[in-house]
Amino acid sequence: MGMLDVGDGNLVHWEETGEGKPALVVHGGPGSPWPGAERYFDSARYRVIRIDQRGCGNSRPHAADPATDMRPNTTEHLIADMERLREHLGIEKWLLFGGSWGSTLILAYAVRFPHRVSEIVLVGVTTSRWAEIEWLYQGVGRFLPAQWEQFRDGVREEDRTDLRKILAGYAKLMDDPTTRMKAATDWARWEDAVIGHESNGKPDSYSDQPPDDLVAMVRICAHYFANGMWLDDGIILREAHKLAGIPGVLIHGRLDLSSPLDTAWRLTKSWPDADLRVVDDAGHTGSEAMRAEMRAALERFEKS
Repeated sequence: MGMLDVGDGNLVHWEETGEGKPALVVHGGPGSPWPGAERYFDSARYRVIRIDQRGCGNSRPHAADPATDMRPNTTEHLIADMERLREHLGIEKWLLFGGSWGSTLILAYAVRFPHRVSEIVLVGVTTSRWAEIEWLYQGVGRFLPAQWEQFRDGVREEDRTDLRKILAGYAKLMDDPTTRMKAATDWARWEDAVIGHESNGKPDSYSDQPPDDLVAMVRICAHYFANGMWLDDGIILREAHKLAGIPGVLIHGRLDLSSPLDTAWRLTKSWPDADLRVVDDAGHTGSEAMRAEMRAALERFEKS
């Protein structure tokens, strides 16, 4: 366990458990650490490393602090942090495990450093194309029109004309100490509505967290989504061929309302070493069958 100085005044928190094959847990959000992820691993066979991405969890400075500068918090910074941690721990190669935004970050890292990745296990696969962002923050509103209208109306009237302005509007509100709590609540209410209507969904999945963690998550999310995650649109799918030779398992719920299955399916077209496992009873929040697939994938790779 430690705090790694990654520059720009940022310290990222990391911890590890178990012995054996190195595996990095990459959390989603962005800004939503994944406590307990190590339970999917056999601690006698895996050395499980967790990192809190910049601005959240136990990393410092925390995005809930209005004084925290969000400019040195981008996808490029997070990729560099992962690589710096690998070097710090003296690891040659590691398995990467994560879901949702974490799957995007894993893929972005892996196409940059394929020689540092032994295997990949992704859950709730995303690549953060604009089409995926547009679906999550507007398209799925076809099923939840009242809730989407409430989300849209959470920003100032001049920022309601299109989705890019809505997302940027939330980012502005989250940078203002006088508006941030209401904006965080409005954003989380939308996320709750989407995930709460999925199979096995929990109605308050996002809002049911301490206020500082909620503010940090929404501030980081709005910051990232308003900037297209700092990724050229579609670049991960275009560069997925660089993952050739890296075994992967993609675990995705057929009923995933947040991240429809077609992204994972498209990824397999460019990454032939990826095995797509579709879980019929699961949404983005998963199910017992999905958790069984996660454990099976990690068992499959524990000796390789």
